[in-house]
Amino acid sequence: MRARGANVTDIVVLVVAADDGVMPQTVEAIQHAKAANSPIIVAVNKIDKPGADPQKVINELLQHEIVAEAYGGDTMVVELSAKERTNLKGLTDAILLQAEVLELRANPDRSAEGVVIEAQLDKGRGAVATVLVKRGTLKRGEIVVAGSAWGKVRALLNERNEQLTEAGPSLPVEILGLSEAPTPGDAFAVVESEARARELVEYRQRKKREKSQVSGGALSLADMMAKLGSKKISELPVLIKSDVQGTAEAIAASLEKMGNDEVRARIVAHAAGGITESDVNLAKSAGAPILGFNVRASKQARDLAEREGVEIRYYSIIYDLLDDIKGVLSGMLAPIQRETFLGNAKVLQAFDITKVGRIAGCRVTEGVVRKGARVRIIRDDVVVLELGVLNTLKRFKDEVNEVPSGQECGMQFAGFQDIKEGDFIECFTVEEIKRTLD
Repeated sequence: MRARGANVTDIVVLVVAADDGVMPQTVEAIQHAKAANSPIIVAVNKIDKPGADPQKVINELLQHEIVAEAYGGDTMVVELSAKERTNLKGLTDAILLQAEVLELRANPDRSAEGVVIEAQLDKGRGAVATVLVKRGTLKRGEIVVAGSAWGKVRALLNERNEQLTEAGPSLPVEILGLSEAPTPGDAFAVVESEARARELVEYRQRKKREKSQVSGGALSLADMMAKLGSKKISELPVLIKSDVQGTAEAIAASLEKMGNDEVRARIVAHAAGGITESDVNLAKSAGAPILGFNVRASKQARDLAEREGVEIRYYSIIYDLLDDIKGVLSGMLAPIQRETFLGNAKVLQAFDITKVGRIAGCRVTEGVVRKGARVRIIRDDVVVLELGVLNTLKRFKDEVNEVPSGQECGMQFAGFQDIKEGDFIECFTVEEIKRTLD
């Protein structure tokens, strides 16, 4: 979402809280703004709060090559309080000055073009797309094409939910009347007729199908080759439903990046809108939980999920969702087996005892041997038992828990009777260490 915003906008306003300073999200926003070559204005907000330190923010930004004008740089820094409405005019003046320096201009007297910022399916209004007009003027009643969606603009709504008859350059508006919710980031444009709109959409859908078929075949072949040469990957299937398309896309992209060569998340489907019975059926067939972000399941969907044993989790903060899935994937990782050496022993004699089994008479040559520990038995430099268990340990006739170096003892191993004179016994413990995703 930040990458899309940085590519769409002409000027990036980086808002940093004066009491928090530069956070990981701030660093990510800076990186995307620099990648898009967009000029940055820093708005240091919440200067009215106790503990606010705007100077600390400016110093922290220096580490990311954001140098304020006061330090000889070219980045304007505006200190303000949105809550108290302090110095809001200073921010608008800074934006206007930057726009004048960059000579940002757009022609309103032409057919509208722009980009889709967000899209969603509204229960009462159908497909709703939030678009930013970049050039020209968008008017109600015109026919627009956005990605693989098209339609006649039935209504134009501004950020206050007020009806508009037209929208000029740099104005974000919601448009109603599209055939489906377009993908955020798609370009939109006004076309002259419905026939032209259908022709464009059919062409784009055909190209999309051809591309998916070609890439699907290549990926399948690559996957087959990868499976032949690598170990199996454990997958966590998930189904994502969100209030808007862009959020669902961002969550899916973040989950796809999460994982390693052993575990990963597999996105069964992601879409905007509430959780329905069809979502529950799909999740059941895929064995996946449903992750709902700022949406809820209908009563019918909840009842069906309860009957079918499909888990539905609700979230309102993306980072909580990502942390939960990361925790589940970490739990799927096989733990690290760490060995700790205890001691060695040499078998001096092996003999059978009725109703007991084969016993090894040993001398401990190094360290200690401990009852219940793991053992490795070596014969002529070849391991004949790996990860065995020292079941019984005796000194003379007494059962003991540990025998130190230099002493003799009797040993019996769980499920292993092929012990012979001259065998060497390594005694060790195995500790399982849980792993986490980086």
